[in-house]
Amino acid sequence: MNTIIGLLIIAVGSMGQSSSYVPINKIKEWSWENFWLVQGVFAWLLFPLLGALISNSPAELIGIYTIHPAAALKAIGYGVLWGVGGLTFGLSMRYLGIALGQSVALGTCAAFGTVIPAVLAGTDLFSPKGLILLLAVAVTLVGIALVGYAGSLRSKNMSEEERRKAIKDFALKKGLLIALFAGVMSACFSLGLSAGVPVKEAALAAGAKELFAQNPVTLLVTVGGFITNLVYCLYMNRKNKTSGEIGRSSKAVLTNNILFCALAGLLWYSQFFGLGMGQSFFEPDSVMMAFSWSILMALNVVFSNVWGVILKEWKGAGKRAVAYLALGMAVLIFSLVIPNLF
Repeated sequence: MNTIIGLLIIAVGSMGQSSSYVPINKIKEWSWENFWLVQGVFAWLLFPLLGALISNSPAELIGIYTIHPAAALKAIGYGVLWGVGGLTFGLSMRYLGIALGQSVALGTCAAFGTVIPAVLAGTDLFSPKGLILLLAVAVTLVGIALVGYAGSLRSKNMSEEERRKAIKDFALKKGLLIALFAGVMSACFSLGLSAGVPVKEAALAAGAKELFAQNPVTLLVTVGGFITNLVYCLYMNRKNKTSGEIGRSSKAVLTNNILFCALAGLLWYSQFFGLGMGQSFFEPDSVMMAFSWSILMALNVVFSNVWGVILKEWKGAGKRAVAYLALGMAVLIFSLVIPNLF
């Protein structure tokens, strides 16, 4: 029963993340670097800070980070690397669309973000636990591969005009390379959470509830990611001469854009808020706990493709492409229960 509750909580957060790119489409007049940075302030600073404050008081947070400075710095460092993945992740959406872009990037992220932390934690991948974990990850990758294949069929079946209409800057080869790189770098978020385990333990010792104890670690990782994105966006501001764009916005545009950036940031952060809460219902050393990162990524792929259908990215793709898409999503959902079958 606890496992089901945990899965449901992670699913709710995943649904939020997969919806986070929808409000961005409502942003008006701002260049990419400006709306990306503003939504990042909400997604990577303000809401993670609020999440950490739910876990512990400001004074307790300072003490927690001071007790384990090395772990805190490692989490931030991995966050900086994850930030590179976040930047290119956005580009993968631009060139492949929400459905295919998230599928490829999140598939790569799922594999690296699950297996590497397990190895670093001392898990023997050839033990019964390790083999079950590898099987679950493999099934997840099969599901994601099926979704990716559906995307390639869609590309073949659609006319150039239809592709451009669904995805303005569609570029399959370029988009796939960027999505793969984004997936590898995005897996550093999982590594950051693993590096911050001492911080989580300190949060618990300071009185945090298990439900929210991971939030202080999440804040560290997202702060690192914000640093990367801040540097890049300021560089793009200078290059494109868009530094004063926000200040020149009318009151209506400014209000509209800030509200939708805030909504996008809240929806994005909900995945990691939900992940931490969901993990608290799993046994600490179980396969389910080790597999939880892949669970989040698998659900992100499922829900992102639901949005892809809603936004008509699959219109004109053909029955075969849609069939593979449905099969891939079914395999992904099946992968969630594999750790409980043994």
